[in-house]
Amino acid sequence: MKQYLSIVLALICIGLVISFVVIKRGDNAQHESDAGAIADFSNRLDSAQAQIATCNGMILVYSNRLDESQSASLTFSNHLIEAESAMVLSTEQITNLTRQVAEVESENQTLGRQVMDLTNRVAGLTSQIASNEASLNQANKDYALLENRLRRDVAERVVVERKFNNLSELQAQMQKLKKNPAEAISAESIYAGLDVEVKSNGTLHVISPN
Repeated sequence: MKQYLSIVLALICIGLVISFVVIKRGDNAQHESDAGAIADFSNRLDSAQAQIATCNGMILVYSNRLDESQSASLTFSNHLIEAESAMVLSTEQITNLTRQVAEVESENQTLGRQVMDLTNRVAGLTSQIASNEASLNQANKDYALLENRLRRDVAERVVVERKFNNLSELQAQMQKLKKNPAEAISAESIYAGLDVEVKSNGTLHVISPN
């Protein structure tokens, strides 16, 4: 019986030793597996931390760029406001210039009409001056003709007066009239052939010679 118990105990001990060895190997394998997993996770953590650091750097860069973009956007917005103000001012100036141009064009049209009126007046005055010059030239010609006729008539009258005052000439004329008596002499016959018009009341009207 004791021998049997010793065998059983020996078998149990052997089984326990084997179990312990198996468990130990399993624990070692599990430890190695866990160590490998921990090392892998540690490597992944380091990589993740490096990526996070890189991302933080990029975030910082993007943040700086965002600040620069916001600053540029603010500057552009200010420029846009200034441009809009300048455009409004330019629009007002253009409106004023357009109104001034319209006023100048209206004044030019008025001046054009006035110039046309003055041109017509000048043309009329020029025509009138030409007509007056022609009339003056004709009057000068008529005056010259009348002056020559007056001189001739005065000369003829002087000649007649001299003949009338000359006794021999007067006697010769009387003898001529006795031999060749003339018809009754009237005022019309006296002035016949002269450039005068005699009216019934005896007044004379000088006719300009042709």
